[in-house]
Amino acid sequence: QVQPVESGGGSVQAGGSLRLSCAASGYRYGSYCMAWFRQAPGKEREGVARLNTGTRTTGYADSVKGRFTISQDTVKNTLYLQMNSLKPEDTGMYYCAVRGGYCYTSSPLVKNFAHWGQGTQVTVSS
Repeated sequence: QVQPVESGGGSVQAGGSLRLSCAASGYRYGSYCMAWFRQAPGKEREGVARLNTGTRTTGYADSVKGRFTISQDTVKNTLYLQMNSLKPEDTGMYYCAVRGGYCYTSSPLVKNFAHWGQGTQVTVSS
């Protein structure tokens, strides 16, 4: 049973930084795709960044390129999202998700993921 668990959210002023963590038990062997999504109030969930564990390739939504970095600690099997130069529009609930296989799109797609965490709130004030 795959169960991602997010942590690291909080409140920060615009221009600040946060680092989110996702501990994903259940996936340890083989290649898979780990990703971050976010959902603002009244909006649909959207892909933020993804990492293919087999090839170590990453992809980002255009809105976060150059500001966010996705990475993985393979020993701890933990996924990270380093968020710099945060903007008020980055506010939302951030979710970690895992799927088997490979992610081909730059930005991860909600429909392709079956295993989701409960989310961690990120609030950026102006």
